[in-house]
Amino acid sequence: MNIQQTEDTICAIATAQGGAIGTIRVSGTQAIAITDRIFTPASGKPLAERKPYTLTFGHILSPEGEVIDEVLVSLFRAPHSYTGEDSVEISCHGSSYILQQVMQLLIKNGCRAAGPGEYTQRAFLNGKMDLSQAEAVADLIASTSAATHRMAMNQMRGGFSRELSALREKLLHLTSLMELELDFSDHEELEFADRSELEEIARQIEQVISHLVDTFSVGNALKNGVPVAIVGETNAGKSTLLNALLNEERAIVSDIHGTTRDVIEDAMNLGGVTFRFIDTAGIRDTTDTIENLGIERSFQKLDQANIVLWVIDATCAEEQYRELAEKILPRCEGKHLVIVLNKSDLLPSGNAYSSESNDSMNQNIASREAGTPNVTSLESTSSAHPMFPNLPENTYVISLSAKQKEGISQLQKQLVDFAALPDLSQNDVVVSNIRHYEALNRALESIHRVQDGLAMHLSGDLVSQDLRECLFHLAEIVGGEITNDEVLGNIFKHFCIGK
Repeated sequence: MNIQQTEDTICAIATAQGGAIGTIRVSGTQAIAITDRIFTPASGKPLAERKPYTLTFGHILSPEGEVIDEVLVSLFRAPHSYTGEDSVEISCHGSSYILQQVMQLLIKNGCRAAGPGEYTQRAFLNGKMDLSQAEAVADLIASTSAATHRMAMNQMRGGFSRELSALREKLLHLTSLMELELDFSDHEELEFADRSELEEIARQIEQVISHLVDTFSVGNALKNGVPVAIVGETNAGKSTLLNALLNEERAIVSDIHGTTRDVIEDAMNLGGVTFRFIDTAGIRDTTDTIENLGIERSFQKLDQANIVLWVIDATCAEEQYRELAEKILPRCEGKHLVIVLNKSDLLPSGNAYSSESNDSMNQNIASREAGTPNVTSLESTSSAHPMFPNLPENTYVISLSAKQKEGISQLQKQLVDFAALPDLSQNDVVVSNIRHYEALNRALESIHRVQDGLAMHLSGDLVSQDLRECLFHLAEIVGGEITNDEVLGNIFKHFCIGK
């Protein structure tokens, strides 16, 4: 979009179709004048003569004087509006015909139809928000859970921006010290900061950036859903478990082996967190080319998942575990693994893994090691389980009946615990945008070079270049840039030169 286009007055329907009320937003230097041409206030006083933040009742009229609709018009004057420009919002009845008629009248009188995201783009260009806040608007609109809503609101209100601003101040201070030494390099007796102070500032900066980078895994899980792969042999009950977790018939269930040949995904909100459940093709040896492709995708989804539900038929549990342990366990290192002993309703009452004999979700390792094999859920360590040897850490075992929906609620509670996502009510800064994550990684590489340069006593001009690169990558996130004037301004602000 060029500068000329940003000077246009734009209009767009801002509400979804089908509602009782429809809103049209108009923004730009001529927003009030153009609206006055098609709007007749009931009181007769035109919008141009009214105060901002007022509602005016009246009619939208066609060029022939025909009433198109009775409307309410909200008035905002620059710079106190969403875009920072003169703005008008026309609230009509929700008829698509009425909305299109009003849009046509606005365009005929000098408006241009707005492009995607153009209102928020103008808010950014007019300094109403930085780029990270502008991107948070889209995240807020797309939020599907309490967690994603809080994360987007925190970023839109400037939580991330404030964190970056504090980081930027430290970097500017460090850059100023380095460049002052360069400016006065011919006066060896002048030293504005010793190297230990510079190294400490660089260390603090590195810690903050590293922390922000580390939050991306959590932010990505919040934004896109925690991926949960459901794996196991054919006919172990994976699709039945998916349907039970979602409480709907999402996957085809059949006694025929190899029914699921491709990946089936669906999302569900549990405890304010979105989980992305992935039902995979049953893992077995087969000569069927299509089924083998599905099995290959099963392993790909297993690798990508944060949580793995390994569904095992409880009636032949040890056999299925032995057959797949070498294929599944190595891929579960660092993940939460849950061994789901399904079809426990088919076991004789009193069996160690029948659903009737499960005590609680909180039985621990101590009870198992004391000789209590009857568990619903347990945290397991390597080689500790009598039926399932060589389990990695963070492994749990639960027996249930997906068909009878017994034990499903307990499994869902355990999944929420596994997610271990932070409570964002305290305005924690969490990075969820891949663009921000990549820019932070580049900034982290730059500050690492700064630390290496200081440790090796490299010349100030080389270290200063890496500092500027770090500043540049952080500025990419908010849409700004670091100028020489800022560095000089910071020097004069903190130091007294010339006395």
